[in-house]
Amino acid sequence: MVIFLVWYLAAKLGLWSTYVLPSPGHVWDAALNMLVKGELLSALAISFRRICIGFGCSVLLAFLFSFLFVLHPGIRTNLDGLFNMLRHIPPISLIPLLILWFGIGETPKIIVIVMASFFPILLNIDAGLAGCDKKLLEVGQVLGFSKSRQLQSIMLPYALPHILVGMRIGLGYSLRAIIGAEMVAAANGLGYLILDSQAMSRSDKVIVGILFIGILGLLIDGVFSLVIKHLVPYSQEIGK
Repeated sequence: MVIFLVWYLAAKLGLWSTYVLPSPGHVWDAALNMLVKGELLSALAISFRRICIGFGCSVLLAFLFSFLFVLHPGIRTNLDGLFNMLRHIPPISLIPLLILWFGIGETPKIIVIVMASFFPILLNIDAGLAGCDKKLLEVGQVLGFSKSRQLQSIMLPYALPHILVGMRIGLGYSLRAIIGAEMVAAANGLGYLILDSQAMSRSDKVIVGILFIGILGLLIDGVFSLVIKHLVPYSQEIGK
């Protein structure tokens, strides 16, 4: 509220021109106009669809590699150097190369999202599986569980808090990544909407786009927190 109050006062006092800082009322009118025309909802839907696809791919890949690392430790040894290098490369820096390889379609954007969200999810799954109580594993051995059975029945349930935290972080990274990707190589979506509005000198629409990125992030995080709270008994500690 303090930010909006300062914004309102600054616009009311004319500290900056309306070109640089439109009033909250002007931005509100622009938002309503964009909603009525369907411009804003269309951009939101496109960005959200890309996030879902990229995030889904990241989750699947993270689980796949985590399981492989547990069942076949030699694979981890061979891939550790490559993964450590890749996770330090900003995904947005790959866009020029991805455009050369795949064109300006959906593939580069999905890959950028995967690159941004895969490693937080993978690292959290790894931490959860590695931190499994040794006594529980010993019980599994006494019961004659195979390595894969231990992974499925003991390690995964134990690692669930870490897994959910990793997925929640990965969702946030996915949103940041797609906005950056759409600003560089897209003809639609929230990132493109902001960049196009800037090119048209529509600072009111730029602010609308920025605000709705925050709203989308809050909604995604809120829904994910509710899912955690209702599905996991100890979700109180995870959802904070």
